[in-house]
Amino acid sequence: MAGIFITFEGGEGAGKSTQIGRLRQRFEQLGQPVLVTREPGGSPYAEQLRSFILEGRAKHLGPFAEAVLFAAARIDHIDKTIEPALKKGVHVLCDRFADSLRAYQGSSGNLDKLLIDGLERVTLRGVKPDLTLILDLPAEIGLSRAGSRRASKGEGVDRFEDEALTFHQTLRGAFLAIAEADPKRCAVIDANHPPDEVEAAIWATVRERLPALATNVTRPLDVA
Repeated sequence: MAGIFITFEGGEGAGKSTQIGRLRQRFEQLGQPVLVTREPGGSPYAEQLRSFILEGRAKHLGPFAEAVLFAAARIDHIDKTIEPALKKGVHVLCDRFADSLRAYQGSSGNLDKLLIDGLERVTLRGVKPDLTLILDLPAEIGLSRAGSRRASKGEGVDRFEDEALTFHQTLRGAFLAIAEADPKRCAVIDANHPPDEVEAAIWATVRERLPALATNVTRPLDVA
């Protein structure tokens, strides 16, 4: 039986990393094999491209060049990490995937939709998430959270966190439009709540959309 592919999307500071970690713990408690990965990145070559992109070294090349770099990283990520895991029956939780390209370079970067469609055909080759969880909150709150996180770790802003507020507001609208266009795959989660409440909403959505994951257990779990 193939693994289930779940992606997490949303703007900066939405809490994706925190909630992916919590969902992984849920699956592990269920005795389900699970792999957490991220984009850009997730494989050695893709991680190199991640550093190049997020350090801002490709920004001067424009959104098209950034989109091509993201696509190259995604091809390696799918080939080396995602597809092998799914074929082994391992569930994959991914921090960002193809929807981020549509939102960041497509809507916020003003790239033509046909160009984005072409990149998706080349890179995805039929690989599609079974469920996409879009963590939604106002852009200004997300940026504030991201700033606090960076300060606590002594980190600087990355390529996209450094964009103006209007960029991030457009980004939020793009993710909501993606969810509206594909409601069977996407679920919008209100991330403007404490982490425990967001986790509960995510788990309720997973149980509703993918009930087999919560019933095919090898050891008991308190799902209250």
